[in-house]
Amino acid sequence: QLRRPPFKTRMDSWLRCPQPKLALSLQLMNNVAGSVDAQGTCRCVVYLPHSLFPLQKLEQLQSADQELLETYERKLSKVGPVYRRVGLREREILDWSHRVEALMRIAASSPGLDFQSLQLQVQEVEKLVEKLVEKLEGRSSGDGAALVHLEVKNVSSLVQHLASSHQINIRLATQVLELVDSPWAFLSPCHFSPAPGSCAHGGILAVSRPLVVQLNWRGFAYKAGAWGRDFTPDLGRNGYWVAPLRKDGRYFDYYRLYKSYDDLVLSKDYEEWKMGYRDGSGITVYQGFMYFNYYGTGEMAKVDLNTNTLVLRRELPGATFNNRFSYAGAPWQDLDFAGDEKGLWVIYSTEENRGNMVISKLNATTLEVEQTWKTTQYKPSISNTFLVCGVLYAVRSLSTWQEEIFYTFDTNTGQEGRISIILDEMLKTLQSITYDPLDHKLYVYNDGYLVIYDSFWPLDTRPGAASHPVPRLVKHLGGWVKGQTR
Repeated sequence: QLRRPPFKTRMDSWLRCPQPKLALSLQLMNNVAGSVDAQGTCRCVVYLPHSLFPLQKLEQLQSADQELLETYERKLSKVGPVYRRVGLREREILDWSHRVEALMRIAASSPGLDFQSLQLQVQEVEKLVEKLVEKLEGRSSGDGAALVHLEVKNVSSLVQHLASSHQINIRLATQVLELVDSPWAFLSPCHFSPAPGSCAHGGILAVSRPLVVQLNWRGFAYKAGAWGRDFTPDLGRNGYWVAPLRKDGRYFDYYRLYKSYDDLVLSKDYEEWKMGYRDGSGITVYQGFMYFNYYGTGEMAKVDLNTNTLVLRRELPGATFNNRFSYAGAPWQDLDFAGDEKGLWVIYSTEENRGNMVISKLNATTLEVEQTWKTTQYKPSISNTFLVCGVLYAVRSLSTWQEEIFYTFDTNTGQEGRISIILDEMLKTLQSITYDPLDHKLYVYNDGYLVIYDSFWPLDTRPGAASHPVPRLVKHLGGWVKGQTR
């Protein structure tokens, strides 16, 4: 009998089924004691060496099996979030389907809008009224005819405005339908929305398509200006403000404050103030005060929005002014103020820095410069800038309908960078950009129109970082526009 604890094997089985390995082992054995049983079978005891059992290979197999199991569990853990995102996108598609069906029902029950024909009819009426005014000139009824002529002109302007708004809405609806038809948009990499005022993110990853809120309240001719909201939530008014410049694109004399977004859209319950000393559209509102370039000087100015009172003026050392180094396409923005999670900033140029951008962090109370950074980016070559968590983002024009966020300067590290995030325009010239840390939106003044862009952020993977839900794409007609780092 062969013995190798704890295994036992009968020798007669081995003798009846000879194996090559056993034959080799028997050749190495000499003088093995044994006995013959009653059936004539020879029995003996042999101790086999441990090397005959592949224990090491078994351990290797067990280790490999454990590694495969862990890999499988890791892959499986990644599938769960993907399924959740797909479910979210499916609900959004269904939501959009219901909206499109509702729009189609409204369109089917409404008469078609032929703005071209309407404009021609208004022009004919205007010509007739002009002839009537000429015939009645000098008579007592001439004043009445002149008033009618003025009203017809207003109607003509209104029809042009409606036609323009209609075309913009058609473009937006087309973009939304393209978004619904684009599968990759709903399965784009994971984005999240940081908490209000939080810098727990890796910087802007993408922006949405533009949402046109409305034309500024002064009309088409007021193409330059700025708008946004004060992100200090304890002020009560919720901080929406609109500040169109005069038709010359330089002088600023009126602005409005709104208590809510609904009041802004409906043009109700607003405060309108007159101001006679502001230069350009590099304006911002921060913690209840408006900051801007004082007219015709290199001075910074601060106005209390509660009383419309100028409370402070201070010179910005070395800053050029009077349109020396303004943005491309947006003159008179020598001093561009911005607010973000870190505080109040001003972007400008100096002769010493040869027209390249200079960034200064300001004390919001005293307007004293706390710290300054010089960049190598020439200011007149860009369209506009904004800051997020101390990082400056610069925008340049690519075409009539597209801008690109292409340059960054991180004041936290002093490092410059290059990125590429496409920003679609509704009209030709981008006059100003204001960032709001509360809702992380970009408020853009685009040739007289008030436009909003949502911003999207990469998922924060740092230990202990809190992730927030992905923003709904249906909010503000937000289509995904992917940003590429290069």
